[in-house]
Amino acid sequence: MKTDSMVSIHPYFKAKPGTMPRIKAVLAAFIAKTATEKDNLFYDFTINGDQIFCREAYRGAKGALAHLDNVAGPLGEMLKLADLTRIEIHGPAAELKKLKSPMAKLNPAWFIRQCGV
Repeated sequence: MKTDSMVSIHPYFKAKPGTMPRIKAVLAAFIAKTATEKDNLFYDFTINGDQIFCREAYRGAKGALAHLDNVAGPLGEMLKLADLTRIEIHGPAAELKKLKSPMAKLNPAWFIRQCGV
């Protein structure tokens, strides 16, 4: 997989007490919607106690923005059930620049790609 334009998003959530069964249903909705995206490179969730992490990447900023639009419904539900405790955006500077304004409300930490294979 070529990674020179890849953008990855790393959101961390903390489930509110008693919400994990409902969160797991929302995760299934995220997966179903994301499976339809042509610019998705990978997408999965992991859980550690009350912490939920999504590992996801897209072909450039365009793919990341299309994803955020596509999952607006499940994301809204998730934010009722869990707190977004941290979000990181990783990618090349040119792609991150395209995301800064549309993703500003999420207050992400920006990580600029330096090198890789």
